Amino acid sequence: MNFAHTPEQEQIKAAIERVCAPFDADYWHARDDDGAFPEDFYRALADAGWLGIAMPEEYGGAGLGITEAALMMHTISASGAGLSGASAVHMNIFGLHPVVVHGSQEQKARMLPPLIAGRDKACFGVTEPNTGLNTLKLKTRAVREGDHYVVHGQKVFISTAQQASKILLLARTKPVEECRGTEGLSLFYTDFDRSKIEVHEIPKMGRKCVDTNQLFIDGLRIPVEDRIGEENKGFEYILHGMNPERILIACEAIGLGRAALARGAQYAGEREVFGRPIGKNQGIQHPLAERWMELEAAYLMAMKAAWLYDQHQPCGAEANAAKFLGAEAGFRACETAIFTHGGMGYAKEFHVERYMRESWIPRLAPVSPQLILCFIAEKVLGLPKSY
Repeated sequence: MNFAHTPEQEQIKAAIERVCAPFDADYWHARDDDGAFPEDFYRALADAGWLGIAMPEEYGGAGLGITEAALMMHTISASGAGLSGASAVHMNIFGLHPVVVHGSQEQKARMLPPLIAGRDKACFGVTEPNTGLNTLKLKTRAVREGDHYVVHGQKVFISTAQQASKILLLARTKPVEECRGTEGLSLFYTDFDRSKIEVHEIPKMGRKCVDTNQLFIDGLRIPVEDRIGEENKGFEYILHGMNPERILIACEAIGLGRAALARGAQYAGEREVFGRPIGKNQGIQHPLAERWMELEAAYLMAMKAAWLYDQHQPCGAEANAAKFLGAEAGFRACETAIFTHGGMGYAKEFHVERYMRESWIPRLAPVSPQLILCFIAEKVLGLPKSY
């Protein structure tokens, strides 16, 4: 059992830190204020070749594992970029995993290189207003007409749809009443045709520079060659990407918590009241120390989950646990950083309030903490299914 990063992983971490260095806290503060997509940050990672870290080498990627991708996302978030920086590139890192696993050779050659190079930006269209996490009840319909599918429906909480040139879309190709088990949904990767997709941005608490949207799809025509794998098996295909996504989100949340903790500890060491640093008081020290332990424990769970995935071993429990623990540890670190700053923690110039607003994202998405607890209770502890 070896808990150390390999020399290659340490080099990846150092390289990502160098890319992130010019994009300091003031940069992300400005993006939070103006809401502009961090195009220069996105381009810096693309130009350095990092968007393809987990994609096959033959299509321009680095061919590395989810462990290295998780380390990259953790480093981005911990740099102070937080969820704004991580979310700007999240879809590029592992979003097209279903294409890698289930796509044809022609599809891989056509779809992967533009995303890896950063020429394409993609969004992921799964969630719908009236189904939430009950994915098997999705209502967006894709009806085949000759060599195309015609799509009508709605999607909600779709990130980067304002920027996207492509969409990875899950839609119903078989009426729900005719379906058994997980069948009836198909997966497509196709052009984001704005003449057929109306995009409404959702104003939200944080991460303003990475948009979140509701989509209204009316007559989108998708060529048959843009369907990934077999018809009606799309749900099975996206399942393959769920554990990696949970691992990445966990590491993004942990990185955010580390950024907040670093600012809290620095402020505690510098701020003097009654002639001594406030960090000399146990009431300040102990919560910060607890947050460090929580973040470290969550990180170890995330790395275990990533290792299991890269070894092609079952990792559902560990990936879900990492997402739960990472999100909670990140949130608590942000909360403690604000308390450590006192009233200044509420001021934007000290940045920790921005981290706190972003820390809600990994708690809520892509799966709720309550569903994770249900999963662990059922799949690990053998308790009856509760829903």
